[in-house]
Amino acid sequence: MASISLPKHSLPSLLPTLKPITSSSQNLPILSKSSQSQFYGLKFSHSTSLSIPSSSVKNTILAKVNKGQAPPSFTLKDQDGKTLSLSKFKGKPVVVYFYPADETPGCTKQACAFRDSYEKFKKAGAEVVGISGDDPSSHKAFAKKYRLPFTLLSDEGNKIRKEWGVPADLFGTLPGRQTYVLDKKGVVQLIYNNQFQPEKHIDETLKLLQSL
Repeated sequence: MASISLPKHSLPSLLPTLKPITSSSQNLPILSKSSQSQFYGLKFSHSTSLSIPSSSVKNTILAKVNKGQAPPSFTLKDQDGKTLSLSKFKGKPVVVYFYPADETPGCTKQACAFRDSYEKFKKAGAEVVGISGDDPSSHKAFAKKYRLPFTLLSDEGNKIRKEWGVPADLFGTLPGRQTYVLDKKGVVQLIYNNQFQPEKHIDETLKLLQSL
């Protein structure tokens, strides 16, 4: 494990204030206050020392997938341990969103926002797929806890993240949060990156899908 020591009281100046998560659906689980010791994609204790998996400490990756291109294909395991390939979605739009990690505040907020708007994505004929470096069992627990109706894929080792060129944040210590919208032909029509406003990914992708 790599460790980054930050000066006392430096986090508030670096990071935005977390707001409580709200859900438009009754009785759906949302992020608890106790989870706010985990900032977006980084998990840390109440001390001033951040513990980051050494595999995450890498330089920012220059984008390799651009609008108008077909991205590299992939075959990954979903939350049930079944293999799924990108080619399965040919013939329909698909939203592929890369996120830092399960059970962190920003990622939970983003996943729940996709969940709450899932019917709108279905109405647009689109599939939603989330990808992170967590293993299938972590994805399964995450999906069950928050009742996520869409697929989560396990990119252990971040191979696909690297192939797609998803840039990292916070000097390369935080895996990037980037969303791609592919059209029916598998061509990228939107690339949206916003680490600190996870819910904006849903707004931007729906706007694009409604115009296809």
